[in-house]
Amino acid sequence: MSEGINFIAKLDAIGEIKSKLVFKGEDTTDPSYGFYPWERPLGEHIRLGVINLDKPPGPTSHEVVAWVKRMFALSKAGHGGTLDPKVSGVLPVALENATKVISSVVHTGKEYICVMELHGQVSDDELYSVVKMFTGKIFQRPPLRSSVKRSLRIRTIHYIDVLERDNKHVLLRVGCEAGTYIRKLVYDMGLILGVGAHMRELRRTRAGPFKEDDTLTTLQELSEAKYRFEVEGRDDLLRRKILPVEYAVSHLKKVVIRDSAVDAIAHGANLAIPGIIALHENINKRDLVAIMTLKGELVALGTALMNTTQILTLDKGIAVKTKRVVMKTGLYPRAWGSLKSER
Repeated sequence: MSEGINFIAKLDAIGEIKSKLVFKGEDTTDPSYGFYPWERPLGEHIRLGVINLDKPPGPTSHEVVAWVKRMFALSKAGHGGTLDPKVSGVLPVALENATKVISSVVHTGKEYICVMELHGQVSDDELYSVVKMFTGKIFQRPPLRSSVKRSLRIRTIHYIDVLERDNKHVLLRVGCEAGTYIRKLVYDMGLILGVGAHMRELRRTRAGPFKEDDTLTTLQELSEAKYRFEVEGRDDLLRRKILPVEYAVSHLKKVVIRDSAVDAIAHGANLAIPGIIALHENINKRDLVAIMTLKGELVALGTALMNTTQILTLDKGIAVKTKRVVMKTGLYPRAWGSLKSER
């Protein structure tokens, strides 16, 4: 198995992708073109970088992103899911061209640790009963101070774990669908308990593939890594704090393409079946997929127009509609020939 395919397998493990890659054909990648994600020149590494940032309580998410943008003199940066000023924890920050894929993280599942303060006494049985009641699909109306329209909507709560309890203070772990308001969840649970409750403290521990692991970094650590590079000329720490853009799509199913198809996709062409080498075994029509090179580079995001079985059995046709191109043109040789006619 090539280094690039090994890297994709590593991404799948990070993104908790359960299916395996299945191969439609065989091919090799020319080392003269493109870069393995971990070998990009530092400038390219930053331009195509994402940061698993540990947001401190106090500043807004936009302020934190503005500080990162100013720190590296970037033209643009974006974040994957807003955190309220008082909330700390995982805030994925995308730099320059990586901002094109950050929306794929915004709409992924989230996990939070929160302290719920009850306004009266309730038994453990009552508490666990209400926790169970709020697991699954729930109706939720955004709070008054939210930035979205306050219309009633359905959100899925995957799990609520009671980690600890100290009289009226309850420590909860909540796994939920994007767009769930934990403050409102706690308030509503308090109403059903009949005593009232409010959220005393909140920390996000996961946003899609970004988690509280060894990639999580603070603003201070990021600044120190930059200083070390500028003063000592060593970029190893900076490369550990800024991750390749591919980490931001580790939760997506993937399609691996030949070198000869890369530049056409980089120019915005749709992906034809002859350009495909491998893909995940359970891709369905209309799935959002990551189009990858044999080196493990992200070329673009696309919408599958066929399922895995169709792609494996057919010899021609458009398999993926290109949606967001990440790779710049010219990194791979132009070999549009047969692909041009299938755009």
